[in-house]
Amino acid sequence: MGWGNIRRGIRRARLSWTYDDRMAAVAVCAAQLPAAWLLWRISDSGSDDYGVGFWGLGLACMLLFTPLVLPILGLLQTLAQITPAALLARPSAERFRGPRWAWHLLYVVLLGACWAGLLALLRGWPFMATALVWAALGVLPVLGVAYARRRARVTGRRPGALGVWWSGGVGCFGLFVPALVGGLLAMDAGLVEEYEPPKLSAGQLAGVWRGEDGAVLRLVPGGRAELTDLPAEPEFEADTAKDFEVCDGSGTWSLDTEGRDDRWGGQGPEERDGVVVRLEGGCGEQTYWTIGGTEHQPELFVLFGDPDAGDLRILKRD
Repeated sequence: MGWGNIRRGIRRARLSWTYDDRMAAVAVCAAQLPAAWLLWRISDSGSDDYGVGFWGLGLACMLLFTPLVLPILGLLQTLAQITPAALLARPSAERFRGPRWAWHLLYVVLLGACWAGLLALLRGWPFMATALVWAALGVLPVLGVAYARRRARVTGRRPGALGVWWSGGVGCFGLFVPALVGGLLAMDAGLVEEYEPPKLSAGQLAGVWRGEDGAVLRLVPGGRAELTDLPAEPEFEADTAKDFEVCDGSGTWSLDTEGRDDRWGGQGPEERDGVVVRLEGGCGEQTYWTIGGTEHQPELFVLFGDPDAGDLRILKRD
């Protein structure tokens, strides 16, 4: 008897979550993503971007494929968060009373916390920040579906697929512009601080730096360097298809505080201090490792290849 009631409740919940509801949820999920991405980029301006970004061809590709990718991302969020929460909200509203949209919001937040916990375990993402992002991304779709339902009841007609996506496009523009203006004003007012790389002396740089795949760079006081499985700029005569070579051995290092110093072929980024490492023995050319991170957790990094989709290598203090 109890199982039969549960099955009937699940069936009623599925029937109550119609195709129009799902379509409205996907449209709102997709419409909010550009504004959410922009706010994330602005808030992340206080951290090091390692010179990676969307420039030139990468920016053009992003603008070209965004209208195609957004509906897919909106559908994924709807399937992972919005729809399961809606199916749970109907029986809860019937049993415990209260507006269905409020229960929908509650379950959206709970499901977001579940996904945040899974990402924290698998990817090491911060749980609280990730859970808040999931919750924030779930609010507008829930409210959008509730508004679409109410409007359909009042007008007695459904908007149709074209009308839903037209409204989603208008809503996308309406969310993106305030996010852009608000973000720029926040940066201008100093509410969002820009990233400032640390200033390190040669003595502070001396020591062992380690990266992924066993890469080790030992900077010895006095200018000597020892390398193990360290990526380096390829020689000019080498195969141009390779962005870098993996080298072992010893060489020299020096601190460059000018950035783009012509002595080193203009490899350093402007206004960024770096460490110039030159390996003896013919494996690779000199490599400009830019200083990044923070004063307490400094890093050395270099980006090989295209800035749009290059190979980023980061070294951290041992």
